[in-house]
Amino acid sequence: MPVVHRLGLTGGIGSGKSSVARLLEARGAEVIDADAISRACTAAGGSAMRAIAETFGPDFVDADGALHRGNMRQHVFTHPDAKAQLEGILHPLIAAQIRLQAGNSNAPCLVFDVPLLVESPRWRPQLDHVVVVDCTQETQVRRVQNRNGWDLATITRVMQQQSTRSQRLAAADIVLFNDGNEMEHLRSLVSDLAGQFGL
Repeated sequence: MPVVHRLGLTGGIGSGKSSVARLLEARGAEVIDADAISRACTAAGGSAMRAIAETFGPDFVDADGALHRGNMRQHVFTHPDAKAQLEGILHPLIAAQIRLQAGNSNAPCLVFDVPLLVESPRWRPQLDHVVVVDCTQETQVRRVQNRNGWDLATITRVMQQQSTRSQRLAAADIVLFNDGNEMEHLRSLVSDLAGQFGL
């Protein structure tokens, strides 16, 4: 049996984590995207929607039957217990789908793209290495403003929900410093990383 490397990939909002995941996938890694799984669970007809409607009520289901993300985002920011309730619904569903995807993969390297990898202690024992995509907070804010059009207050609230930059760096086995706007530089960093794991 060939060795399968299990990498955890994380980074704060606007760090470039998704770009790194796409580049690794292009090199032959299998990317298991926790955010994509979460979105599928909360789409119309998704496996989480019945429990979300029963727990939070109709204001949190949009006209199509999917999660009303704007209402939920605001609710979670103002009601800390709601975040735990939502995670209690989503996390078991996401974990089951991740196990299924990992078990069905034949790739030489599995990349677990997990935004809250540092915050959740259950992840580290399942991984060979933790890869953190890093940049300054100023760069994070600029990128998210350009990409999402959010105001500074919204970006700051999201960043405060995530682990701090120092916490991510402390958890890292490998750091990709992605502070510029040069895609070629990031591609070079990922190429070096991929080479370490047979990609």
